[in-house]
Amino acid sequence: MAATAKSASSKSAGKSASKPSASKPAAKSADKSSSDAVPPIGVHGAAQLPGIEVTSYNLEVKDKDGFVGDKASGRAFRAFVHDWRTKLREIGKDPFEEDLDAHISKKTMDKVLAGDPEGAAVVHGAIEDFARNFAYVAKRFLAQKDWEGVERIVVGGGLSDSRVGAVAVARANALLVADDVKVPLELLRHHPDEGGLIGCLHLAPSWIFSGYDGIIAVDIGGSNIRCGMVRHNAEKDAELKKADVCRFELWRHADEDKLSRTAAVERVVKMIKGLITQAETDKLKVAPFIGIACPGLINDDGSIARGAQNLPGKWDSDHFLLPEEVRKAIPAIGEHDTMVVMHNDAVIQGLSARPWMGKTKKWAALTIGTGLGNACYRNRE
Repeated sequence: MAATAKSASSKSAGKSASKPSASKPAAKSADKSSSDAVPPIGVHGAAQLPGIEVTSYNLEVKDKDGFVGDKASGRAFRAFVHDWRTKLREIGKDPFEEDLDAHISKKTMDKVLAGDPEGAAVVHGAIEDFARNFAYVAKRFLAQKDWEGVERIVVGGGLSDSRVGAVAVARANALLVADDVKVPLELLRHHPDEGGLIGCLHLAPSWIFSGYDGIIAVDIGGSNIRCGMVRHNAEKDAELKKADVCRFELWRHADEDKLSRTAAVERVVKMIKGLITQAETDKLKVAPFIGIACPGLINDDGSIARGAQNLPGKWDSDHFLLPEEVRKAIPAIGEHDTMVVMHNDAVIQGLSARPWMGKTKKWAALTIGTGLGNACYRNRE
């Protein structure tokens, strides 16, 4: 089911007498064109953003086996590696030292891919299986009404930041070309860890680009939570091609035992406060704006309708408003009230590629993480 933009929740976005506050537009469906609408500021999970429309995200496309995205996720790739190792173990040829069910890092797989032929053959086998699945999944998404007219697909997510991931995407692209699909796959230009933060700039109001050096961004994933100070560098490039992450913190919450939602939020707040303090030390002027990327279907009040099952505790609850929790813990940055805006993580990672979309009218993003994220965009004239 595609996401839809709803009316803004002013308490979650934050209000300031000296800065623009969240507007309250009439509800609009994310799969309808609204090119004449004035984009609201501060709406969580909004369809209308400055200069761009999110036509859909978090689409749940199914086939006879279930959700098609499960066939092209990071979990699926590792399952292919496991299958090939199992086959070769029967003849004593497993090239990996790790136990069969142990987690194998991307770095290790890249090393094996570049190593001896027998080991490389295992990884190549997984790449080929995964690429065929990925090409199939891309075609299924392109067949959806919400994706009609898509001209380019940006591929991000953790797996894309590896040699094995890059080769798999290139092979999937070749399979699409061979099948006469004229929509190219291209890798995210930023490191995925940075793209999930830099994309938050495209949620922000225009006043931050003239009065401040950058914003604080948070990317919440199923295994890690990342926080960063994102500089827009708009004075170098107005399209934000020069945006970067100058300070970065990562917390692997998946390694924590019995982590509660409350403890996770407290840790996120601590990370944000640390970045604000460090920015002040570095003489950087931080805008009173925090962007949050989070898995799932995001409601306009900042609650998560569904899709947050990999996060610690129960995040998909009508009574849990993460942006409001952050705003209450950090009510002001500098002299102004804090504005906190949250959107889906695949949407935000894809938005980091927006400066390179040029005259492309409609494009999409697929992010290969623990699962497979998806988002689709239409540039407004």
